Amino acid sequence: MNKIFACLLVSIILVSCKGKDEPVAEELPEVSTPVTVTTVSNEPMEESVVLNATSAFLQKWTVRANATGYLKTANVQLNKMVSRGQTLYTVKTKEAESIGNTINILDSSFRFTGVNAIRANGSGFISQIDKQAGDYVQDGDQLAVITDTRSFVFLLNMPYELRPYIINKKSLELLLPDGEKLTGIISGTQPTMDPGSQTQSIILKVNSSHAIPENLIATVKVAKSSKTSGYSLPKSAVLADETQTEFWVMKMLNDSIAVKTPVKKGIETNDRIEILSPVFSATDKILVSGNFGLSDTAKVKIISDESSIKK
Repeated sequence: MNKIFACLLVSIILVSCKGKDEPVAEELPEVSTPVTVTTVSNEPMEESVVLNATSAFLQKWTVRANATGYLKTANVQLNKMVSRGQTLYTVKTKEAESIGNTINILDSSFRFTGVNAIRANGSGFISQIDKQAGDYVQDGDQLAVITDTRSFVFLLNMPYELRPYIINKKSLELLLPDGEKLTGIISGTQPTMDPGSQTQSIILKVNSSHAIPENLIATVKVAKSSKTSGYSLPKSAVLADETQTEFWVMKMLNDSIAVKTPVKKGIETNDRIEILSPVFSATDKILVSGNFGLSDTAKVKIISDESSIKK
């Protein structure tokens, strides 16, 4: 009897346990990353670099005193044009003043003045004034600076590694800050390198219809390579590893799956990259946004198609 009672008790317990609801695993919805796609474009490609060029006057004349004494007159004014041989200053020494008075007393017809004329040693405009009338000067003191307007150039700061792309050219186009474009004729190079930036100055002569101030910074676009046509993608479509040695794009396999596709780059412009391989067709959809961090095979959802906008 005890065995029969025990068997019945175990059966009742098992039946009651089976009667309880077992938990059902919930199925999580599959996540799709929203993306934008585009297609390759066949267009001219040019890889270039933008450099700075600064306006400068290469030739400046220094006006110096030719005697020790007081400046009697000063015919100088900032930005005033002067010609070679023009009298800019007159200087008279104390000795000349004393001797002149004595000679004039002895013979008034001699008309001794003892005044030395200081003349411009070059033509241009006065860019700096150091002394005025009444100042005491010593022989050799700097009185003013004359800038030769004919020596106006732009100095292009060229990194030495870009020398092969510039040195064989005859001219370059300069873009001024106000949008004006000038043609700069390459007339030579300066024989020294800037120790800090490691750049060499290329001398560009320009023919402008108006005066250009010194130290104005213009930009010069230097082409490194170009092609009449090439298949390219927006820069945002091409991904790279941390060392910038491997590159790939995310290509749509069907309407909802994107796969990682290694690519080989060519020419780069400001906003596009040439794709040398593989050869994509005009119908291949390439992710241009939402592609960062996706796995090799990723579930995606196209929210915008830039290729349809192009058409």
